[in-house]
Amino acid sequence: MNTYGERFRLTTYGESHGPAVGAVIDGCPAGVALDMEAIADALARRRTGAPRQEEDTIEWLSGLVDGITLGTPLAFVIHNRDARPEDYGHMEHLFRPGHADYTYQMKYGLRDHNGGGRASARETVVRVVAGAIARQLMPEVTIDTESVSHSCEAADDTVGGMVRCRVTGVPAGVGEPLFGKLNAALASAMMSIPSAIGFEMGAGLAASKMRGSEYIDRWNSDGTTKTNHCGGIQGGISNGMPIEFSVAFHPVVSLPRPVECLHEDGHLETVSIGGRHDTHHIERAAAVVEAMTALCLINYML
Repeated sequence: MNTYGERFRLTTYGESHGPAVGAVIDGCPAGVALDMEAIADALARRRTGAPRQEEDTIEWLSGLVDGITLGTPLAFVIHNRDARPEDYGHMEHLFRPGHADYTYQMKYGLRDHNGGGRASARETVVRVVAGAIARQLMPEVTIDTESVSHSCEAADDTVGGMVRCRVTGVPAGVGEPLFGKLNAALASAMMSIPSAIGFEMGAGLAASKMRGSEYIDRWNSDGTTKTNHCGGIQGGISNGMPIEFSVAFHPVVSLPRPVECLHEDGHLETVSIGGRHDTHHIERAAAVVEAMTALCLINYML
């Protein structure tokens, strides 16, 4: 499952410390003059505070003439200029706690041990590019996020946090009932992001403690509502109010200190994982939340 979307289809490729990552986007309409500065700005937000210094320079391979989309597949590559696979040579036979090392090995019978391979958040750089393009296809929609880290200080440890997202400009009637619900699609999109551990729409889990008389969103005469406990989606379809949700992210699981890993032969071994890893990553995750929100919405709005 390396492809996201049906109308605007994103297929990603590449590993964390391989030569490159990239994507093919199919379904982008013709005649769109891409705002390359907006794409660069989104990539810069994703790089905020990153210990790995990648330039994230995009090489466009197809689908563009003079910066204007042709309607044919958009293909691009981003070369990994600061990859250091040698940092992970000692991890070839070890499974890190909290990572996808063990589960990938169990599924495929082998894995890329260099920084997590496809399971690495490095892959999200191409989602940010695609999301920035999707946003340009629906200029009436505004996506804003707020990042809340548990703490900005993480001496010898790591922290997680929350990204709150608010989307305006989506008209009433976007989405599908039952199995194509917009809120379900958003939840799926958000939970595809590395480190995502929870998703809440509107009032979220707090709604389970409300009475019905507290929870219902009472009408205004113009069709808006006095509150927005549902998060802007009812019956799987947008109601015209802001779409509001939160995504929880667990702490970075690559600790900046020795950890006990499981060896392939079954013994436990305490090692320093090595590599360059975030201690707090919520500001960077916000850029990916915005990208996946755009990619989810564009598939309903095209």
